[in-house]
Amino acid sequence: MKKLLGLILTAGVLLSACTDQLNVTPSDPDIFLVDDFYSTPESFKQGLAGVYANLSITGTDGAGSSFIAGLDAGTSQYGRCLWNLNELTSDGAIWSWENDPGLRELNRNTWGASNPILRGMFSRAMASVAIANEFLRQTTESVVASRGFTDANLLTEITRYRAEARFLRALSYYHLMDLFGQAPKVTENDPVGAFQAPKMDRAEIFDFVESEILEILPDLADPLQNEYARADKAAAWMLLAKVYLNAEVYIGENRYSEVINYTTQIIEADFELTPNYLWNFMADNNSTVARNEIIFPIVSDGIAVQNYGPTTVMINGQVGAQEANGATLGVNSGGWAGAIRVTQEFSETFINGSYANDDRNTLITQDRSMNIPNIADRNTGYIITKWSNKTSTGQDGSAREIVDTDFPMFRLADVYLMYAEAHLRGGGGDAATAVGYINALRNRANNPNTIAQADLTLDLIIDERLVELHWEAHRRQDLIRFGRYSGGVYNWSWKGNAPSGIPIAAYRNLYPIPEANLAANPNLEQNTGY
Repeated sequence: MKKLLGLILTAGVLLSACTDQLNVTPSDPDIFLVDDFYSTPESFKQGLAGVYANLSITGTDGAGSSFIAGLDAGTSQYGRCLWNLNELTSDGAIWSWENDPGLRELNRNTWGASNPILRGMFSRAMASVAIANEFLRQTTESVVASRGFTDANLLTEITRYRAEARFLRALSYYHLMDLFGQAPKVTENDPVGAFQAPKMDRAEIFDFVESEILEILPDLADPLQNEYARADKAAAWMLLAKVYLNAEVYIGENRYSEVINYTTQIIEADFELTPNYLWNFMADNNSTVARNEIIFPIVSDGIAVQNYGPTTVMINGQVGAQEANGATLGVNSGGWAGAIRVTQEFSETFINGSYANDDRNTLITQDRSMNIPNIADRNTGYIITKWSNKTSTGQDGSAREIVDTDFPMFRLADVYLMYAEAHLRGGGGDAATAVGYINALRNRANNPNTIAQADLTLDLIIDERLVELHWEAHRRQDLIRFGRYSGGVYNWSWKGNAPSGIPIAAYRNLYPIPEANLAANPNLEQNTGY
């Protein structure tokens, strides 16, 4: 799949889908004509690669390029924006370089509608919608037939490609629903051009994502039967399970029985836990070492699919300012000089709980204080070494800054935790099975503290999710679902712009619609509080 994605680096045809109707302006001058592009059987797969590629790359001229005018590559990389908005705004991480545009406000929960990272996420997600729509327009039965393609095997493949494009569009709408609570509704049936799309609210996005995934499921490949990093039925089941897990937040409905249903289907497929927890986060996690745990990743590659995405940011950012330990992580020794640290509350979960002796505990504590009284002091606060540009056999990745490590957006360990949580919330399932899944994760991490059925509580689940899934862009969503994000039930360091943390208003459970997107489409409405 990394090779497949690399094919689009010189092909700009699908970027023409980024139209003014979505408040996304293409800045690449080398746009191929659509009919010229779709002239061979192989072009349809290359077109699909372009839809996937928007998750990884930001432009067609290397990691520093961006095809969205007015947004640089770092501000608008899909996975990086998703990571920033879920980890930096929670107890997951603190970004040291607060002069970087938009990041101080995320660290301190003081963001507003002009924040460039919010615009980057909204625009990049809508770019995914636009690119998917254009691919779907160019691959209808009538359009394909008009170009003279009649081979039955190719037509079957195109049906699958279309299902995958619709999955990617639904994935972007899921993220927009979760982060912003509304989005313009644009499908392949709408004309290309400058117009103001109608707004979908959260409930409407929920219904759209649910119906899309249910409709495409028969056309997707069976679990683990597609190329690596391409969506299959398990990825679709996972997206449905995520939507249902958060349904009480999104639409005020209990849908936990559906979570049990779809997580069970994933578990009963051929996925399996990687024997070593840290192999999931290494430079060869696209190989058989971890691929049977990773359900759906965002691809990175130091040479072929370069991007300043979440894994490049995390691995370089993990390097301590005083430790200069980059060489042990497969990057330059100084990395990004202490760019990312963890909060005191994050560290306390590992040190004061059941996780002191656990492979998931990668804290570096020597010569550091646990708390961060001054964000600019990069020698305070603990750092971690979860992510690496080394392979599971100890070799460096193909480059020293842009890393080879893929970002596992969905993986089996999360499925186990979702099953256990949905069971506790009344979704059905089996208590002994849920306990077994928690213990499987602890056993994999060589944690001696296995649990009994009486220990299985929601308090345990939220801690287990932090320990197992930290820095995987889940934390903000988890805290909101558990009622611990806004308000004062749980405060973490620098929450609400206070060193020890203070309550934040409930309206911050949603981000504002970025000013630029709001100005471009008056059908959108600013979220309450902004």
